Amino acid sequence: MQPNLILTPEQVLNFRTKIYAFYTANKRHFLWRETISDYNVFISEVMLQQTQTARVTIKFQQWLQKFPSFESVASASNHEILVAWQGLGYNRRGLALQKAASMIVRDFAGQLPRDPKLLQLLPGIGPNTAGSICAFAFNMPVTFIETNIRTVFLHEFFTGVTDVHDQQILSLVAQTVDPLDARNWYYALMDYGVHLKKTLKANNSASKHYARQLKFIGSRREVRGSIIRILTKTYRLSHDQLLEMVQLEIPHNQQNIEHVLQQLLRQEFVRVESDMYCL
Repeated sequence: MQPNLILTPEQVLNFRTKIYAFYTANKRHFLWRETISDYNVFISEVMLQQTQTARVTIKFQQWLQKFPSFESVASASNHEILVAWQGLGYNRRGLALQKAASMIVRDFAGQLPRDPKLLQLLPGIGPNTAGSICAFAFNMPVTFIETNIRTVFLHEFFTGVTDVHDQQILSLVAQTVDPLDARNWYYALMDYGVHLKKTLKANNSASKHYARQLKFIGSRREVRGSIIRILTKTYRLSHDQLLEMVQLEIPHNQQNIEHVLQQLLRQEFVRVESDMYCL
């Protein structure tokens, strides 16, 4: 791995000035940015992990109407959570969110921890999500990376370089984070990264961690989504009814559907009661 870049104070100032100037003229507006609370930030950051912002914008408001607090999420059933999560993809994130809310209520008196290490004890929360939550909920000058931030640093500091490790980028993130307003600094970085992707078609291919997303159509992930979606609409189905409805919705063979169904049972996404499948 190449050595980390060390920026001069002038380079840091110039970089911040450029990013903030773009942000002032082009900032994006989202409900979770306008109504900041630890709960709103936590929910939005989990939703945004693997889902496009446009989709989260709609689902976030719907989620708040049904689940306005950690307590309401913790007390909800799996079925209620998965129904509300429909459209966001990766349903395990929804169930992990429910388990995390339960831990926050039980172990932290309903208050989101301000320590990134404590946040990482929650299901579904890794170091980068923990960092983003601390920055956006509590305005802490922590260090983290996500896809749009990665795009910015690759574009600004690694032109013509390939196989860039995230640790190299994190070193620059740490050097440039605004200690007085980390929240808006990271918002600005993300908005500039989105701009670069749209205007320059940047795709982070210079990153050592770059990987193309696997095709969804025809995948077992598509089958998982279909099974969960059907069971959220039709609460209880027999084995044969469920297989038939999945096959009608997507063209997969029975063996493939069976494999995914058994996996969902093992992972406790799906359960069987009196020979009927449900969530």
